[in-house]
Amino acid sequence: MSRGFSGVAKGMQYVKLEELLVEETWLKALHGELQKTYAKNLCRFLESELRGAVPIYPPQHLIFNALNSMPFDRVKTVIIGQDPYHGPGQAMGLAFSVPEGIKPPTSLVNIFKELKEDVGCSIPSHGNLERWAVQGVLLLNTVLTVRKHQANSHAKKGWEPFTDAVIQTISQTKAGVVFILWGNSAQEKSKLIDASKHHILKAAHPSGLSANKGFFGCRTFMSAKGARLTNLLELAPALTAKLH
Repeated sequence: MSRGFSGVAKGMQYVKLEELLVEETWLKALHGELQKTYAKNLCRFLESELRGAVPIYPPQHLIFNALNSMPFDRVKTVIIGQDPYHGPGQAMGLAFSVPEGIKPPTSLVNIFKELKEDVGCSIPSHGNLERWAVQGVLLLNTVLTVRKHQANSHAKKGWEPFTDAVIQTISQTKAGVVFILWGNSAQEKSKLIDASKHHILKAAHPSGLSANKGFFGCRTFMSAKGARLTNLLELAPALTAKLH
């Protein structure tokens, strides 16, 4: 089984995160963010993790997949997750998403169930949400790496200031973005969002532990329809088209 991260070239002082974020519009929007002290410390931490015995996910080239997969100016909706899935082959740099061929985790299955109940679409046969990104949905985890089988193992190591900067930049420079905040961790980020300019939708987390405590029946997508946020309703056909 391949490790999540590839090796670091001999003599390289840091993991070069600034070389992994390649989408030019995000580089411009977040100018200088990955050169800040916290980011340099994060690089040192990740390099030390590389030397350890436990793999970390996702693969390096997918760490910034959420940002690299769409230009900044195409962001219409932001769904905030926590940290990547920590099972082999699951993490692909998009919150809640798994590659085709990987069994969808419980949280994603519950999202599909709510989406079906809310807008009547069929439940897809896979959990790859790349087509959501094509529709302008930013699937952003607040922590972008994790150790194998150790949830939250990279929390408070430097990712949060970076993803906070992403959220704040969207809030400050755009208008009319839909922010979907499922669970307490995501809802803490509401303080970074200007509610006078954007639409904030909150509900319980879709995990197996909390889905029955306010996620099922939250009607996130119908709430979007009521607010005339028609871009959210494009998720269903985008996801279910050409599944086979």
